[in-house]
Amino acid sequence: MGRVTIFLDDGGVMNDNALRGPQWRRLVGEFFPPRLGGTALAWAEANLDVMEQMFEPPNWERRLEAASDYASFYRQYGLDWLGGMCALLNISCPVEEECIELVEQANAFIIPRVRSAFPGAAQAIRRLYDAGYTLHTASGEPSNELAYYLEGMEVRDCFGRLYGPDLIDTFKLTPRYYERVFADLGIEPAEALIVDDRPDCIDQAARLGAHTVLIGPKSPETYRPDLRLASLAELPEQMQRFDLT
Repeated sequence: MGRVTIFLDDGGVMNDNALRGPQWRRLVGEFFPPRLGGTALAWAEANLDVMEQMFEPPNWERRLEAASDYASFYRQYGLDWLGGMCALLNISCPVEEECIELVEQANAFIIPRVRSAFPGAAQAIRRLYDAGYTLHTASGEPSNELAYYLEGMEVRDCFGRLYGPDLIDTFKLTPRYYERVFADLGIEPAEALIVDDRPDCIDQAARLGAHTVLIGPKSPETYRPDLRLASLAELPEQMQRFDLT
């Protein structure tokens, strides 16, 4: 009897996005003042303003449409993030390459210090790994940031490939995302179990023939995952239903 390969989403499955925001703002306020000036409170407020503007649906859609590939998208995102905060604070922004390096340093400082894991998530991951399941991520976040979050959860060693858009040059909310993930690993969709909190992602994976688990509140009946769970903590007890024959 074989076992499915498990792909876990991050935000909404392993980590609580509602807990991340306030911690990010505090840590932004710790990281940037010694390097660029300004106060911790001013940086925290600037981060909130810039992020809210960037993630306004029309602004985000335009950003996605303008991207020729994920690498250029991610680079421009970092430039706009730091540049936007500097503009609000009336602080001179470093030149482009220095700006990118500073963004990378900020991520390395901030993300491992964030503590936003859902209750029981790290323990569930460890149980699945100890039971012999192969774990990868399938997230909209880039692999370097995923590594930092998993290091903060102390479960990085449980995962193989940290699939974000950067590893397959495909944004998550596109039909080819899971196709490229499965192709990169050389597995068939029927050998995969996708665990996500977004019904549209679950639907895309299911259409390919993957097994699916939807985490969180109930979705419209048009979405029919193989299993609905309130949290990742419940998954280890349910894995026998996904054993391959």
